[in-house]
This record gives sequence, structure tokens and C-alpha cells, in this order.
Amino acid sequence: MAALLPAEWIKNWEKGGKSEFVQLCRALSENKNHDVGFRDIQQALYELAYHVVRGNLKHDQASNVLGDVIEFREDMPSILADVFCILDIETSCLEEKNKRDHFTQLVLACLYLVSDTVLKERLDPETLESLGLIKQSQQFNQKSVKIKTKLFYKQQKFNLLREENEGYAKLIAELGQDLSGNITSDLILENIKSLIGCFNLDPNRVLDIILEVYECRPEYDDFFVPLIESYMYMCEPQTLCHILGFKFKFYQDPSGETPSSLYRVAAVLLQHNLIDLEDLYVHLLPGDNAIIEEHKREIVEAKQIVRKLTMVVLSSEKTEEKEKEKEKEEEKTEKPPDNQKLGLLEALLKIGDWHHAQSIMDQMPPFYSTSHKAIALALCQLVHVTIEPLYRRVGVPKGAKGSPISSLPNKRAPKQAESFEELRKEVFNMLCYLGPHLSHDPILFAKVVRLGKAFMKEFQSDGSKQEDKEKMETLFSCLLSITDQVLLPSLSLMDCNACMSEELWGMFKTFPYQYRYRLYGQWKNETYNSHPLLVKVKAQTIDRAKYIMKRLTKENVKPSGRQIGKLSHSNPTILFDYILSQIQKYDNLITPVVDSLKYLTSLNYDVLAYCIIEALANPEKERMKHDDTTISSWLQSLASFCGAVFRKYPIELAGLLQYVANQLKAGKSFDLLILKEVVQKMAGIEITEEMTMEQLEAMTGGEQLKAEGGYFGQIRNTKKSSQRLKDALLDHDLALPLCLLMAQQRNGVVFQEGGEKHLKLVGKLYDQCHDTLVQFGGFLASNLSTEDYIKRVPSIDVLCNEFHTPHDAAFFLSRPMYAHHISSKYDELKKAEKGNKQQHKVHKYITSCELVMAPVHEAVISLHLPKVWDDISPQFYATFWSLTMYDLAVPHSSYDREVNKLKVQMKAIDDNQEMPPNKKKKEKERCTALQDKLLEEEKKQLEHVQRVLQRLKLEKDNWLLAKSTKNETITKFLQLCIFPRCIFSAIDAVYCAHFVELVHQQKTPNFSTLLCYDRVFSDIIYTVASCTENEASRYGRFLCCMLETVTRWHSDRVIYEKECGNYPGFLTILRATGFDGGNKADQLDYENFRHVVHKWHYKLTKASVHCLETGEYTHIRNILIVLTKILPWYPKVLNLGQALERRVHKICQEEKEKRPDLYALAMGYSGQLKSRKPFMIPENEFHHKDPPARNAVPAAVQNGPGGAGMPTSLTINTVRLEEGTAEETDKLKEKSQGVVKVINKTVNATPKVTTSNGNSASNSKIIKEKDDKEKSGKEKDKEKKDKTPAATPEMKALGKDGKDKPKEERANKDEKAREIKEKTPKSDKEKEKVKKEEKASKEEKSKTVVTIIESKSTAEKEREKEPSRERDLAKEMKSKENAKGGEKVPVAGSLKSPVPRSETSESEREQKRRKVDTHSSPSHSSTVKDNLNELKDSSAKHYINHTTPTLSKSKEREVEKKDLDKSRERSREREKKDEKDRKDRKRDHSNSEREPPQDSTKRRKEENGTTGSSKHSKSESPSDSPRLNEKEKEKNKSKSSGKEKGDSIKADKMEKSSSGSKKESRHDKEKTEKKEKRDSAGGKEEKKHHKSSDKHR
Repeated sequence: MAALLPAEWIKNWEKGGKSEFVQLCRALSENKNHDVGFRDIQQALYELAYHVVRGNLKHDQASNVLGDVIEFREDMPSILADVFCILDIETSCLEEKNKRDHFTQLVLACLYLVSDTVLKERLDPETLESLGLIKQSQQFNQKSVKIKTKLFYKQQKFNLLREENEGYAKLIAELGQDLSGNITSDLILENIKSLIGCFNLDPNRVLDIILEVYECRPEYDDFFVPLIESYMYMCEPQTLCHILGFKFKFYQDPSGETPSSLYRVAAVLLQHNLIDLEDLYVHLLPGDNAIIEEHKREIVEAKQIVRKLTMVVLSSEKTEEKEKEKEKEEEKTEKPPDNQKLGLLEALLKIGDWHHAQSIMDQMPPFYSTSHKAIALALCQLVHVTIEPLYRRVGVPKGAKGSPISSLPNKRAPKQAESFEELRKEVFNMLCYLGPHLSHDPILFAKVVRLGKAFMKEFQSDGSKQEDKEKMETLFSCLLSITDQVLLPSLSLMDCNACMSEELWGMFKTFPYQYRYRLYGQWKNETYNSHPLLVKVKAQTIDRAKYIMKRLTKENVKPSGRQIGKLSHSNPTILFDYILSQIQKYDNLITPVVDSLKYLTSLNYDVLAYCIIEALANPEKERMKHDDTTISSWLQSLASFCGAVFRKYPIELAGLLQYVANQLKAGKSFDLLILKEVVQKMAGIEITEEMTMEQLEAMTGGEQLKAEGGYFGQIRNTKKSSQRLKDALLDHDLALPLCLLMAQQRNGVVFQEGGEKHLKLVGKLYDQCHDTLVQFGGFLASNLSTEDYIKRVPSIDVLCNEFHTPHDAAFFLSRPMYAHHISSKYDELKKAEKGNKQQHKVHKYITSCELVMAPVHEAVISLHLPKVWDDISPQFYATFWSLTMYDLAVPHSSYDREVNKLKVQMKAIDDNQEMPPNKKKKEKERCTALQDKLLEEEKKQLEHVQRVLQRLKLEKDNWLLAKSTKNETITKFLQLCIFPRCIFSAIDAVYCAHFVELVHQQKTPNFSTLLCYDRVFSDIIYTVASCTENEASRYGRFLCCMLETVTRWHSDRVIYEKECGNYPGFLTILRATGFDGGNKADQLDYENFRHVVHKWHYKLTKASVHCLETGEYTHIRNILIVLTKILPWYPKVLNLGQALERRVHKICQEEKEKRPDLYALAMGYSGQLKSRKPFMIPENEFHHKDPPARNAVPAAVQNGPGGAGMPTSLTINTVRLEEGTAEETDKLKEKSQGVVKVINKTVNATPKVTTSNGNSASNSKIIKEKDDKEKSGKEKDKEKKDKTPAATPEMKALGKDGKDKPKEERANKDEKAREIKEKTPKSDKEKEKVKKEEKASKEEKSKTVVTIIESKSTAEKEREKEPSRERDLAKEMKSKENAKGGEKVPVAGSLKSPVPRSETSESEREQKRRKVDTHSSPSHSSTVKDNLNELKDSSAKHYINHTTPTLSKSKEREVEKKDLDKSRERSREREKKDEKDRKDRKRDHSNSEREPPQDSTKRRKEENGTTGSSKHSKSESPSDSPRLNEKEKEKNKSKSSGKEKGDSIKADKMEKSSSGSKKESRHDKEKTEKKEKRDSAGGKEEKKHHKSSDKHR
């Protein structure tokens, strides 16, 4: 440290050093920083003194300057003494004596500055002696030791003998006297003082006696506390604490028990701050460590108890265990040592010293102190007192008197709460320390809950300021914390107190369910682990629950229910968790458990709802079984339990519904199972695919009929439960969101959710999602009021475009809205005008429909491309989607059935002797009321249906616009209306079939019923394969209803004539739009219709067999479902039935081990099919077969006018096509590819049995025998061939090559094609056929010889290719094709050319000539069926249609002359026009050469081959020979390689060789045909025909 005194100052001390030093000291003493100044002055004085010791400065100089400096600070003498003390030590150590002398001189010089007492304190005794301040240092030392001992170590001993007992007696008399008068503590204190003085009393003992007396007279707080307080002024502060501590110590023996009076005295003194808690706390036992150890031990013990309860103990061990436990219990019951800390705490609480009590509690583990009942009760009492004024103001229930609680006399007790804010500050804290032990005081529990209720009322009533709102929010969160930490745990520890549970629910029901569920979650998963007592309670509850559940059966539901109820009042979360775990394992427990829950409180029901949701959301549970194809059984059980329990008991649904909605938002649809069950049970709306037709029929009636006859279970009393469900949905705005989420999730199941899942499961989930949507939508429609529904469901365009709802679902949701709208508008109009005539009513109804539906028609336009509306009008689309079965037909039989049931019931009631009369009367009244309701409903529906039909009659003319073609119109109708809706629900399936029939009956323009039915029955493979299980079932229902209609028409000529005879839907010539000339000749006659129906049956068989043979799970399952549904109407024909039976039998064998569900389906169907066998009929009974003919009916006529003269020909005429490009046809081709494939298959499948034709009976017989042998061997091959889609029809190939081949070849092939078609299929019906054919062959043996010879010669000629006749024949064929094709070739190319009529007329003549020859074709089936094949094809190649005329000889001849004349005239007029057109066409044709062949030859194929078959599709059982298939493949090759002659000839040869021995018979036929044609027609015509056909080429 730098020296403060420079050496210069010392040298020049007298000159300037002295004054410099004084200035320095002054400056240092004025320094504001006290410490720094003190240290520096010390240093300055030390340096000065040191200079004196070293002899640099004289001692008198130093003493003088110190005399000047001493006044600068008060403590300057003390500082100087310190400096001397240091120097004393230093100099005593030095050897130089002079320095010591200098020091002594300096001290002596300064004695007047420092008092000698200070020096005596600080300097060494030897130094003091040398200074002369003391005489002898030794004596001085002895004396100081004595004084110190006396001061610090010697205890004061009062001479007890000197104390006089009389003094203590007088003291006790003073303290024990009656204090009621005007005696004050001050007065007594003076007396005590005098007693102490007079009798030499020990003041500490006096204090002890005062405390003893105070203990005995606790009521005199106001006297003793001031007395002790004033007495303490005379004592040291610690004395009182020590005396109390000594008193507590006295009772700390193991046997000692501290009296409560002592605790109370200590508590009062603490409250008045006369002692400190910290000082007293150390005197109390046990120590804090011991308390913590004890707490830990309790927790461990509790866990051991739990482990014991959960362990499985064998009965022999049980008794031993119990004995050991008893011993332990006895040990435990030995008295625990006294806990003085808890005793003091209790006393503090009793006098209301919350502040000190709280600090004691904080020293202990949580809830340790309150786990002692006395303390818990003391704290409860304190809370009672604190909440009293607020409780009296807001908490007391109306009408209750209550017993008021007086406040504590103590002014220092906590302030009583007057408001909720004060309640929060004071009471909530106390409650938190109480925790679960509030259970000791149920009355306080109820009070707290009631205050909570009152607060919630205030909290939920609006109209408070912002600041208040914030305060209220804080209060609310505090209330939730109290509920979580105090109320619920306390309820767990209460002994089954149902009243408390209900009281708590009174408050809970004011919380939103989110808060409630959060609280239950904490209660269930956290609370029970927080305290040893709760741990034990949880284990005991589970143990008891196990006991009850083991014994629960249907028989003992009531007693078990009571036990469950008892257990649930206190610990519902634990109990329900266990019960639900059992239900998930054993679903047979569901019914008894649901019944046994009737003794629960409202709170428990709410907890149950939470537990269910928690169980559903359990992340550890797998939602599907291990095979990944079905939903887990635990989920199914829970869902079923949900439905039952929510229906039976008043449980709030909001949480569950929100959970389902959240799962859907997250893209998970498993949990829809729950919604499905809840709606089914609560609203009585069942969704099942297993409905009988009777139930379905009942479902098309009014609400009453639905309830009575539509459901499996008679669902009664759903009014309340459905109202609850409705309210929950509306209150939480979940109705529409759930609908939309389900509608969107349907596709989500397939494209998002179903990524990794098994196809079967995806189908299940899709069905579940769809069914739930239908069920839920049905619930909303029937339960929501019109206003509610309309307010919530947006318009159709918003639903589809903004919410992306699929159209079918969107209309499903909107449909009830339209019905509501229309009926309300109708009612308004009825009220406005009172006209009662039926006409007026209908008119008003139609007006109201127009008003409501007009905006819908507008909205609908945005749903599809503008092109769609060219064919069907928005009005038709909206009408189709907005009507239901209720609007189309009245289920009279259903109404009658239900009314008859009621009558039977009433009769049974009358006959029942045991029933008491009043019950009889009630039941009868109920039945009568129901009957009246049903009859009223039927009448109402009848009027409604009549109005709807009137409306449809007026609308129908604008329905189908058919701006492109009728074919396209049917496509759009099926695509956008029928197919989406027929798989939507079972009733919609029935509706679709009815609607088609209705459109037919209404004679709707541009609607071809034939086409529509044909498209529905042909190629069902694709539709079936793309369905889910339930959709397949609905699709089956739809087909069943369609078949029912067709079968009805097929069954009776009278019905057919009446319902179809002259209906536009059965026109066989489709003219240009707008012209439906109902010429009787254009109608399909009854026999031909029967052929068509047979063809449809055949197509169904073909598709079914294909599906069954794919081996694909979905194909097989779906087709079996569909077949089961259509059993009543199909199969009707024996051989088709046998074919099916064989395939199904095969499936049964193959799938038995592999896929048991398919096996079960197949077995089920197989059994039902066998039972239908007696009702099947042979083919000739199904459709009439003519005697064998020589050839099949020829080609079809394409153009309208030409075809007009041909009666009963099924001519399907293309509408004149609008302009289009080759590209369009391309696209169309692509679209129809799928359909084409299947058609090809059918062509392939034409079997190889030659018909017993007039000329070739013997041949056919030989072939038949051959085939019979082959049949069994080739059966399997044929089936396989059938399946392969690669096999394209040979005709297609022929046609493609046809253009460039020599005429002979083409003619040849055409005829061959016809031959192939002619051969009837070899299939199951063969046996019957064989018999017939044998007869036929016998009759015609004579003809046979000729035929064979002819056939040989024709065959030879064919080989030599005899030019003249072949050329003629080829020309004939070409002309036929022209006739058929008219504009066909160009159409394919350019879609522009007009109709070449001249050709047509000539071709017609040619055809007629041919018809006359072939009038005796074996059956019209060939024609008509092929015709419909063509229809079918036309549907595939959208713009192409054909005709197949079939005429008997007699008719032909009658009509022929007229027709010829007409056609000649027409042809002349048109020849000129056509010159130009032909040139155009050639150009177009060459441009689009690649495209036409497929289309045109396809047509040609069908016209020449398909049409020209006799009985060809009798039962084209899928059985073509392998060789035929090869042939077709070969042809495909030739097709692809272009239209070169070489290729085509090769193909031709291949075909010849493959057809083998059957050639002769074919040539034979060809030859006879040619001859006949030549005979019947004039040469001129033929030449003309050649010319025209050449031109056309």
C-alpha cells in the first residue's frame, strides 16, 4: 500500500509537514465513504506513530499533532488505541530496546487523548504495567479470568431455602382469583413483581407458574396474553420459548402424552407473536426426517397391498396370508408415538392461526398432516367458518334452513369470505392443503360444491366488465384446480355417498364436456397415484369389481347392479375401466352390464361416457384383427355397448360424437361403427343388407309403416332417445359436419386410408362408412324439423362443388329438404285458395314443385359437363334424384299385412283370459290407434303418389333431349342416374328399377326401354367386380327388380301387349329424334321379346360363369351375392341353371379349405339353387322355337325408310349423326373397349352343334353325337377359353380384312360366320335338345341324302372357286352389307354422310328375297338375340345401330310387292343425290381407313353372322372348342397386319381347315340359299344390286 506520509513531510515537519498531515486527516475524516475513511485514518496514524518508534520524529511532536487531529472524528481515540495495540505487539517482538522505549514514551505522551479503560482493554498486561496503569500484571490476569467465569459459566443459584413458599401460594392465589371484575393484567403484574421482590421468587419459575395457570384457564386469553406479554419485558426474549420447550420435552417419553392445553397455550403465544415458530419447532418431536421416512414407508406399504390384491393366490395360501396380515394389523394398532408437531398444528388450526399452521404443513410431505383425521377436521372447521357469510348468501339451496356457524372469537383468525374473490384468496388455499381428506367432512364438501355451482351461474351470465371477466376467468381456472385436487379425490375416499355424487354433478353439468373429461382423465390416470390411501382404494375397488363381474349374469342383474352402483358412487373411473376391459373381451356381458347400470348417478353416467371414449381411443389397441381383413372384436363390442348404454340411460353424447368427427377429420373411419350403433339403438333406424322384400316394401311407406314392418326388431320407445341424440347434434353443430365428413371419407377409405389394408377390409370400411351415412342421413331427415334441416343443409351445388360431396350423397342429404319445401309450398297454396277439386289440388302441387325445383334445376347444371345436358335435361336429372319410392308407389300389400297383424293381435287380446280387463282395454286401444294411423297414412300416400304421377306426366316430354343419339341418352341415364343410385341403398335399388319401368310406362319420348334393359343385363361383369359386398347386394336387388318386370312381361302375351305392345320404348327402329312414329310394324312382337329375354338370361349366365372362374375373391363373392339376390327370377332356363350349378359346385370344392367365407356363400347359393330346380323349364318352353329352318335370318337393315316396310323386324336405326371427326369415333371406340371384350367372348362362345336344318339333319346328328363325346372332355377347356378376353370374335377379323379380300372369299366368310352363329351352343340344355333334334332328323332323313350330295358338290365348287356363282353370291353379300351398312362405312370414317337410299332400297329387295327363302328359320331367337347383341354393340360403339329383320314366309310375300314398288320409287329419287355423297364418302373413307374396319365389320359381323344364326344363342354356354379359339387368334393376327389380301386369304384358309368336317353342311346351306334367292328374286334386281354395291365399294 502506498505510504500516506511522504518522507519529506517528516524531514520538514515543523515547516510544512505538520500542517500537511493535519489537512490529510481532515480530508480523510470528511470522506463520505465511512469504511474507506476509517481504514485510511488508521493507516495515517499508524505511519505517524511508526516514525516516532523508529526515531524519525519526536514523541512530543507526534502527541501535539494527535491532539489537533483527535477532534476530527468521534471514534478517533478508539482508532488510536487500535494503532497502539498493533505497535505494542510489533515492538514487543523487536530486539532493539530503543524502539520499545520510543513506543512507551509515545503512549505516555498520549494518555490524555485515550482513556485508560480503553487502553486496559486493548494493550498487553505487561505494557500496562510498564505504563503504570496497573500495579501487577499477574493479579490483573487472575481477576479477569474470575470475572469471565462469573459472567459466562457460573449459573445463578437461588437459595431455595431463602425463597418462601408463601410467595408461591400468594402468586397462585393472585393468578387463580376470579378475573371477571375490573382486574387488569397490569394490576396483577404489579402484584407479581412485589411478590417476587418480597419473597425472593425465581422470575423463571414465576413465568412457568403463569403458563401453568393459563393452561388451566384457557378461556381467559384476553387476561393472560397481555400479562405474559408485559412480563416478558423483564425477561430475555428466549426465556419463554425455553420454558415451553422444556414443558414439551417433559412429555417426550415413549409413554408420555402431551396435553392439548399445552398445545393450545403454545398456539396462542405463537399467534400473538410472543414466540417464534422456528425457535419452538426445534423443541418438538418427531424430527422432520422421521416424518419423511414414515411417509415413504406408508407409500411402500400401500403398493404392497396393491400387489397382494392383484396377485392370484391359491386358496390354501389364502388362509395363511390372512393370518399373517392379522398379526401385522395387531402390531400396527400399538399406539404410535406422540407427534407434537401435529398436535401444535391442530391447536393452531382450532384457534384460526392459518399463517403458522401453513408454515408447519409446508415442512411436511404433501397431505401428510391432513391424513390425520383430527387435523383434517380442524382445517375443515376453519374452512366452514371462513366461507360462512358467502355460503349463506349464495350457496344455501332454496327452502333449506341450514345451521349457521359462529365466527371465531379470535381477531387474528382469517377474514371471512364475503365474495368469490375473497374465497379464492383465502379458502382455496386451505382446500388445497386438505386435498383428498375433505372426505372427512361431507357437509363441507357439499358447501364447496354449492359455492362452485353459484359461481358457475354467475360466470355464465354475461354482462360483466372486461376486468371482472378476467377475474372470473382466473376464478374459474382455480375452481377447476380445486375440483381436480380436492373434490374428486375426496369423493374417491368417501364411503359410497350417492348424494355427494349428485351434488357434484350439479356443478359439473355447468362445465363444458371438454373440461369435465379433462378432469375425469386426471382423476383416473393421475390422482390415484398421488397418495397412499388412494393407491389402496384403487386396488380395493378393482378387487371388488372383479368379484362382482365374475358373478354377473342375466339372472342376478338387480343385486349385482346394486353392488356396481354402490361401488361407482366413489370410484367410477376405476370401476368402469375394469368393466369395459371385460366387455371388450366377452361380448356376452354387454346385455347384463347395461341392465345393471341402472343404479348409477348422473355423474357416473358422464364418467362412463368418458371412459368409453378413452377405451376407444386407446393407442395400444389394434383396430383390426391379425388377419387384417376384419375390424377387431373389442371395437365391435364397445360399439355395441355404446349403442345400448346411450339409448337406455341419459348420458351426454356430445363427447362421443365429437370424437367420431375428429377421427373422421383425421381420415380414420373405423370408429364410424360407434356412430352406426348409437343411431341404430337410439333412433331405431336399422341399416342391414339382409332385409326381406316385405320389409323393403314396408320401408317405401310412411313413417308408421316403416316402424311397424320395416325393421327386424320392433323398436319401441325411441322417442326420448332420438330426441336426445338430435339435441346433442344440434347443440354442438355436428349434424352436417358428420354427414359431410362421412360422404368425403367414403372415397378416403379407398384412396387414403386403405393404402396398406387388405381389400376385404377396405370394402368393409367403405360399406360401414356408406351405411352409416345412409343411416345418419335417414335419422336427420326423420327427426329434424323442416326449419332445422333447411337451415343446416346447403344447396346441392354448394354441397358438391364447395364441400366436394359425392353427387349421390349430396342428393341423399338434400332430398328430404325438397320434399319438405314442396309440401310446405303446397300447403300454403292450398290455404290461399279453398278450391277442393282434385284438378285444382294437382295443379297447385305441380306449381309448388316448379317453384321449389326450378333453382335446383339451375344448380344441377354445374355438376356435369355441358355435353351431358344434350341428352338428358337437368329437370329429368333433378327429378330422378329428388324422388323416392314413397313418391312412386303405394305399398298396399304392406299396409294390408300390418293392419291384418293388428287385427290378429286384437283377436288374441280378446281371447286372452288371463289379461286383466284394464290392460286389455289399453292394448286394444293401442292396436286400434295404430290401425287408424296406418290406414290414414296409406290414404295420404295414395293421394301423394297420384299427384306425383300427374306431375311426371306433364314433365316427361322435356326429359330426354337425345341430341346425339338415343343410345347415348341411355348411356348417360345409366351412368349418371341408375348405376350410382342403385347401389346407394336397398330402397334406392328398388327405386331405380321402378323408375325405369315408370319412364317406360309414361311413354317418354326418346327413351328406348329395350336398349335400357339390354344394357343393364349385358356385361354385368365390370359392374359386379367394382362393387363392395353391400353394394353387390344392392345391385343384386336392382337386377332382381328389373328381372321381375321383364319376367312379368315374358310370362303372358296379354300382359306384354298391354304394357309394352305399342309403347315407344319397344320400337325396334330408332328414328331421328323427335319422330317416334308408332308404326305397329316397328314394334317388337311378343315372341321376339321372349327370344330377347332368353338372350339376356344367357348373358347373365355368361357373366356369372366368367366371374366364378376368375379365382378373384371380389369377383366370386360379389357374383354369388348378386346371384342369391336374383334367385326368384333367374335362372329360369334349365340348361343355364345346370351350367351355373356346375361352376358353383366347383367353387365349393376349391374354396372349402382356402377361403371359408366364399365357401359358405357358394354352399348357401348352391342349396337355394337346387331348391329352385323344380321351377326351371326347358328352353323350348321359355321361348317358342319354330320348326327347323334352312338358314338364319339375314342381315339387318340400317336405314329408317328402308326398314319401315318390314314388320316385326327388330331394326335399330341410327339417328342421323351430327358432324364429328374421326377422332371422336376413336375415343368412342376406346370407351367401349371393355364392353366389346365381353361381346367378343359371347361370340367366341358360340358352340359347335349344327342345328337340325332342313337340309342337313343327318349331318347335324352326326356332329351332335361327336360333340356329345367331346363334351365331357372339353368342358374345362371351353370354360377357360371363355374367360380369356384375348379371344376376339372371328367376325371382327373377317370384317377388318373384308374390304380388300376378293369378293368370293368375303362372301364365303360371311356365310361361314353365319354358319358358326347358327350352330346352337352346346351347354347344359343339350340333353333336351338332343331329343328334339333326333326327332327332327328322323323326319327329315329323306332330305338329308340330297343335302349331302349338294353339300359335296358345293364344297368341290368352292375349292375350284367356280367364278360365276361365287361372284354372284359375293355381290349379293356385298349388297346386303350395303343395305345394312347404308352409310355405315362412311359413318365410321367421317360421321357426316347422308343416307344412300338407292342402295338401301335395292339391298332391301335383296333382303326380302332372302327372307322369303329363309322364312322357316328355327327360331326367332337368333334374330332377336343377335339383334340385341347388336344393340349391345351399338351401345359400345355409341353411334352404330343395326337391324335384324325376321319374317315368316307368308308375311313376306304379302308385304313384298308393295314394298318393292315403294323402294324402287325412293331409290330413283335418291340416286342422283347419292352420286355426290358417294364421292365424298370415298374420300372420307380413304382418309380414315384404319378406323372403319373395326366398326363396320363389327356391324357386318353382327348383321351377317350374328343375325344370321338360327337358335344360335339358345344357351351359348361358354364352350367353344380350342380350335375355334386358335382360329380367332390367327384372325387377330391377320387383322393387325393390315388389310392385305395375302393375310386375309391365309386367315381364310386357316378358318377352312379349322372348321373341318363341318364345311360340307355349311356349303350345303349356302347352296340351297343361293338357289332359293335366285328363284325368288328377279334377275334385273340382282344386276341392279350388283351395280349399286359395286358403286358403294
